[in-house]
Amino acid sequence: METNYRKQAEDFLAATNTTFKAKFYKHAKYFTDDKQSRDIYKITLRRKDVGSYTFTFGQSIANIGKAPEVYDVLASVTKYDVGSFEDFCSEFGYDTDSRKAEKTYKAVLKEFKNVDRLFSDVIEQLSEIQ
Repeated sequence: METNYRKQAEDFLAATNTTFKAKFYKHAKYFTDDKQSRDIYKITLRRKDVGSYTFTFGQSIANIGKAPEVYDVLASVTKYDVGSFEDFCSEFGYDTDSRKAEKTYKAVLKEFKNVDRLFSDVIEQLSEIQ
């Protein structure tokens, strides 16, 4: 089954003329609530004639020492507009009176804007990678 997921992601890259690069950045706590360190990678998605997007990716703690695969990254990026801060909090169970929630919301918005900039014409196909 894992091979089908990998193939789906690789086929998407080929169809959209996109390259994927994962470069080890550091081993540290990534998420605010992390209790242990994980490998953090700099990911670059580059789409010919459109542009590129570079961001950090916190690898699963279960996969320390193993670079993320393209499927792992494409499945996790934000593929839709989460709406207002209130909508975001309601959908994901955050408190609207939380600075942490606001910080997370802003990061998700930024990610979506970059993903949409690269893949707006194929966002539906990208959304199928889950």
